[in-house]
Amino acid sequence: QVQLVESGGGLVQPGGSLRLSCTASGSTLDYHGIAWFRQAPGKEREGVSCFSSIEGRTIFADSVKGRFTISIDSAKNTMYLQMNNLKPEDTGVYYCAANGRGQCTWYPTRYDYWGQGTQVTVSS
Repeated sequence: QVQLVESGGGLVQPGGSLRLSCTASGSTLDYHGIAWFRQAPGKEREGVSCFSSIEGRTIFADSVKGRFTISIDSAKNTMYLQMNNLKPEDTGVYYCAANGRGQCTWYPTRYDYWGQGTQVTVSS
């Protein structure tokens, strides 16, 4: 069983930056497929970025390519999402998720564990 806790959300002006953290407990993030999703009001949850050491890849949604990066600190069992040049359309609740199969996928149903979410609001 993996417990995930996100932090780092907040209110930021367009063009600003935020770094979200997702800290895992109960199991190491190694060999898990791990991802960031977001959900804006009235919209479906969408994938932002995912990473899999087993598949050897990191992917980003087209809407965030070149602006967001993902990193892992294995010693802290923490995943980070660095978000730069934020836009109003990046507003939403951001969730981290993990699956025990090491899959990097945009399908939320393929993830076994979810954090509680952290609100990101981009507004002037």
